[in-house]
Amino acid sequence: MKVKEVADLVGISVRTLHHYDEIGLLIPEETTEAGYRVYSDENLETLQQILFFKELGFPLMKIKEIIESPSFDRQEALIMQHNMLLEKKKRLEKMIDTIEKTIQHSKGEIQMSKQEKFEGFDFSHNPYEQEAREKWGDEAVDEANKKAKNMTAFDQEKFNEIYRNLAAIRHLSPESTEAQEGINEWYQFLNKMGNYTLEGFKGLGQMYVDDVRFTKNIDKFGEGLAKFMCDAMAVYADKNK
Repeated sequence: MKVKEVADLVGISVRTLHHYDEIGLLIPEETTEAGYRVYSDENLETLQQILFFKELGFPLMKIKEIIESPSFDRQEALIMQHNMLLEKKKRLEKMIDTIEKTIQHSKGEIQMSKQEKFEGFDFSHNPYEQEAREKWGDEAVDEANKKAKNMTAFDQEKFNEIYRNLAAIRHLSPESTEAQEGINEWYQFLNKMGNYTLEGFKGLGQMYVDDVRFTKNIDKFGEGLAKFMCDAMAVYADKNK
């Protein structure tokens, strides 16, 4: 597959793949005389592995060090990544529940205790962390944890502000400059908490309309906001590939 085909398949930019090649993280199987990068099935498996590590917060040079190690076992890594991502999923689900309750609390619909406001923010008890340290080293895991702990600085007021601002312009075209600036702010905000590819961001927007729970909570800021955000996020993702 050529670089553009891989980028479209995965949902990342061609520039990202070029960067991975330049730092020796993912070197294409072949480069043609015309300069086209050609990726093999094995390259795609390596790219998948890279993106799993990246989702867990591992910095690129540490990922390179891990996958180039003679002791690296892809099957073991997949099992470990699966377990770590399940733990991350549990935390995120709890945080989503906390956000939903906080929205209701801010509207005066329910009352939250101080403890309830911070449920889901404990990142210190991943049962697979020690195993990850043994396999991939303290430095790699510490850097991944540092990124995760940034989520504890989650700014609920900023979250509400972005939604209110988008609700105020939801009558405009999703392709308008105002809509795209607002959605860019949302994309940047989300990426302070995790790693959202453009394709993942687009998929998240689709969830806003496919899942009635998302639609209901988002539309509390203004009827039709979920659909507006879904459309604007799709435009943003397609334009920035």
